Amino acid sequence: MTTTLVRSLTTDITVLSYVVQLRASEIAEIVGGQVLGEDVTVDGVQFDSRSDVYGRLFVAIEAERDGHDFVDHAFSRGASCALVSHEIAGTTGTLVRVNDTMRAFSLLAKKVRSTFLASAAIVGVTGSVGKTSTKNLIAGALSSKVVSSSPKSFNNEQGVPFTLLNAMSESEVVVVEMGMRGFGEISSLCEIARPTVGVVTAVGEAHTVRLGGIDGVARAKSELVRAIDADGLAVLNADDERVFAMASICAGSVLTYGMTGDVASTHLEMDEVGRYWFAFSSPWGDGEVALQIPGLHMVQNALAAIAVGGSLNVALESVVAGVEAVAAEDHRMVIHQLEVGSVIIDDCYNANPTSVMAALRTISDLQVSKRIAVLGEMAEVDQTEQAHRAIADAARDLDIEIVAIDTDLYGVPGTQQVPRGVIDALVSGSAGVLVKGSRVVGLERIVEDLLKIQ
Repeated sequence: MTTTLVRSLTTDITVLSYVVQLRASEIAEIVGGQVLGEDVTVDGVQFDSRSDVYGRLFVAIEAERDGHDFVDHAFSRGASCALVSHEIAGTTGTLVRVNDTMRAFSLLAKKVRSTFLASAAIVGVTGSVGKTSTKNLIAGALSSKVVSSSPKSFNNEQGVPFTLLNAMSESEVVVVEMGMRGFGEISSLCEIARPTVGVVTAVGEAHTVRLGGIDGVARAKSELVRAIDADGLAVLNADDERVFAMASICAGSVLTYGMTGDVASTHLEMDEVGRYWFAFSSPWGDGEVALQIPGLHMVQNALAAIAVGGSLNVALESVVAGVEAVAAEDHRMVIHQLEVGSVIIDDCYNANPTSVMAALRTISDLQVSKRIAVLGEMAEVDQTEQAHRAIADAARDLDIEIVAIDTDLYGVPGTQQVPRGVIDALVSGSAGVLVKGSRVVGLERIVEDLLKIQ
């Protein structure tokens, strides 16, 4: 086993650790494949040849772009072996050939979960909003332990195996983000990860078109709670009635959090850029937290992290220190405070009605004279026109001006670029601008343009 330098995803702490290591022959035995080439050793996996593939197993996934077309590129960048469904002409690297690379990827992750990670606590995190932020805060709360967690938003049938197969072999805890677009998907992810703790953040209007409304979303999210066995724990948001109701289907223990609940906020204060300090009560004692990430909804996410940390026997002081160390990920409630005093909140990673409302409330709380929401379309939302108009009505009630990018759904004329008036407001030194929309809209370009005015 070789040493690998692993940097925590949520803190600035660097630790020397080991990634799960397997030989090509072991991989072939687990997945029912055939080794073509030398019996090399791999440290972790990768399915993007542009990323760090050195020493890893490159998994050739057939999706919009066929991973088999990039096997040679992966080998040229140091991959040890490739998992493929057919031979690659002219390649000199070791291949493990299988019938279905995605199925083999899942089988390999299941095996690692049941062997190398058999004694680890596996924390599954799902919800319509807040999955990634909560996952990062949980990893922070647990940072006094050996903890691995999903990178970015790796939360699907590719991301969950990726997380497990790149976990540190001596991990005491692995935090696994779980997303879905339809029924049965979280159940499938749970079959791979076998979570011992399940966290549900919220049920909101995401993927309602596919799931037949918000009650369908709740049923799909509840698959995580149903997967928790009698020795496990469900950590549920007491402030969301649909999440709270999931307690009735949990075979294990239940711990709640929120403005009410077993772990509850008892006092709140906000700074000038929307970041919260809060006091809380818990079964392990009382405490205080000062968050780096803005938004009242981040208080709930932090309470979930405190609940998980306490339940896994981390000292409360360590839990608090770890939560306070967590900063925002790219395009997720990232604060840009301009020299002139104005504030830009970059939350353009994704959008649904629940998350947009939370972001609007955040900008409405800013201590500025003018508030502007630069919004893109919310994709995959049921009753599309009604949902967008409801956001527009809420913005008006909060005295927030809407600028719509590439859509007329908010009831104002759409534009491709930010109007001059928004730039003038930022230059004035007392404006707060939120940028938010679904991934398909690509509002990162708007954030980049706004930041150029500094």
